[in-house]
Amino acid sequence: MIDKPAGCTSHDIVNRVRRLAGTRRVGHLGTLDPLATGVLPLMIGRATRLARFLEGGTKRYQALIRFGWSTSTYDREGEKTSEPAEPNFPREDLELCLNDFRGTFEQTPPPVSAKKIGGVPAYKLVRKHVSFELKPVQVTVHSLDLDSFDGVTARISLHCSSGTYVRAIAHDLGQRLGCGAFVDALRRIASGDFIEEQARTLDELARLAEEQRLAEAVIPGAQLLPQFPSEFVDVLTEGQIRQGRDFRVSPFRVKSGSRYVKALSRGGELIAIGEAKLPHLFHPVLVM
Repeated sequence: MIDKPAGCTSHDIVNRVRRLAGTRRVGHLGTLDPLATGVLPLMIGRATRLARFLEGGTKRYQALIRFGWSTSTYDREGEKTSEPAEPNFPREDLELCLNDFRGTFEQTPPPVSAKKIGGVPAYKLVRKHVSFELKPVQVTVHSLDLDSFDGVTARISLHCSSGTYVRAIAHDLGQRLGCGAFVDALRRIASGDFIEEQARTLDELARLAEEQRLAEAVIPGAQLLPQFPSEFVDVLTEGQIRQGRDFRVSPFRVKSGSRYVKALSRGGELIAIGEAKLPHLFHPVLVM
């Protein structure tokens, strides 16, 4: 997991790690804008197959919003799209406006985003000056706190569903308050179960790779998806699972009603993800 620096894309990070790890099989979970820093979970090798179970987790961000004008990208890297306007509102008005962005609501993504129109990312259409319309999508902001406000900038912390754009929140705030606004800085401090304390910088990763210790930065598959119960299986059952055969689990270890289970070898390695067919009978839907 990488602590992404500002000024590069998520794909730039993937390419760098591919070179360090010596494999093309590297992917990321949840794109971060070039401006943004923070938690960028990466999957290497066979772990890339776990993406469908790991995607869609909630995110936590800290952002600095600057009031005074709006931009084409809804952040500081875009061109000005409004005349400068002096912010002139008290903290109470800002708090009142923030209520509109708490809970579940419809949000229109920024035009410069990875949202796809006919299979093409919106930002590519913007570069080609192609007109399009993005439809609002439902997002959920579980918590949104105003940490500080000095009359021009506001620091906020939020916990939100996957697919929520902090840039859009900043832009819409500026529209409501009549002065324009954009994200001046953004940091993701958590993505699903991955937190910033686990993240490594690119320099740290490069040093580990040079010392042949890159495995120290890898979170074992058995530790992922903690919400799935685990079942240790013997060698015979492991072989059957790898052949795609159903396997039984202990009713004492896996509660009835669990949709998925992690099958682990006696050595603690992740073998497969099983999906329930009958109570305590699972079918391997992904084999590592």
